[in-house]
Amino acid sequence: MRRAILSALAASTMLAPAAFAAASSGVAVPIDEVRIVSFAQPVSAVFVGNPMIADVNMIDARHAFILGKTFGQTNMIALGQNGRQLSNQQVNVSGRRVGAVTLNRGSAQYNLTCTKAHCEAMAIPGDVKQYFDDVHNSIATHEDMGVKAAAVTGAQGSAQ
Repeated sequence: MRRAILSALAASTMLAPAAFAAASSGVAVPIDEVRIVSFAQPVSAVFVGNPMIADVNMIDARHAFILGKTFGQTNMIALGQNGRQLSNQQVNVSGRRVGAVTLNRGSAQYNLTCTKAHCEAMAIPGDVKQYFDDVHNSIATHEDMGVKAAAVTGAQGSAQ
């Protein structure tokens, strides 16, 4: 009896690291970037636990893009053709670090993206609300102007 208990205990301690490695495996994605995830078998559906943190788009039956939307951790579950779970992976979304500069003024936080020549505003969640709103409104206005300019240019080109 004692030998059976010791054997069971030894077997469980040998399996624990493998189970931990499987549970801790996942996808690390910087905010505003994508990663490609590959599946061992064809997948019919993929779901993200918290779509505020990350988003997933299927490329084909064995590959998906994961977009990091904001800081945090969630999971992604992939289902096979028969509806059975094929994968359950952790998704960890972290901040960008290449060229990232965080300016703290007291409790106020401002994020910028910098090169050797200059810095540009790159507001992220956690920055001062007015700064965040102003930066994102400026980006939306700039994109809107680009779309309108492209439409005018396209209309002029087709008239010629």
